Amino acid sequence: QEQLVESGGGLVQAGASLNLSCVADESILVLHAMGWFRQSPGKEREFVASISSTGDMAEYEDSVKGRFTISRDRSRSMMFLRMNSFEPEDTAVYYCATTGRRLLASPRQKDYDNWGQGSQVTVTS
Repeated sequence: QEQLVESGGGLVQAGASLNLSCVADESILVLHAMGWFRQSPGKEREFVASISSTGDMAEYEDSVKGRFTISRDRSRSMMFLRMNSFEPEDTAVYYCATTGRRLLASPRQKDYDNWGQGSQVTVTS
């Protein structure tokens, strides 16, 4: 049974916007820092954004800074990724993940213990 479930992916045009959501089936999973990663065809999975346990600090991969915004709602055991100004290079499967122990945001995949199944985002030019 999946503990983290992403939703909101789909087919979008370049320049458009999309919201991804991640919901945890156990509230304990969202007590710590969380993050979004993505994997494009033929490439390794890479960091996109991370948010601290309290939601007051975030880190972003350079190519998404100013375009993507990560947020969370611990009361609903959810995390979000607002994506604006899509570029074709943003096409990927997007994964949400939780660290399980860290309070601070982290770009390192090894810090994450629980992963969702992924949500496909395809950007057309």
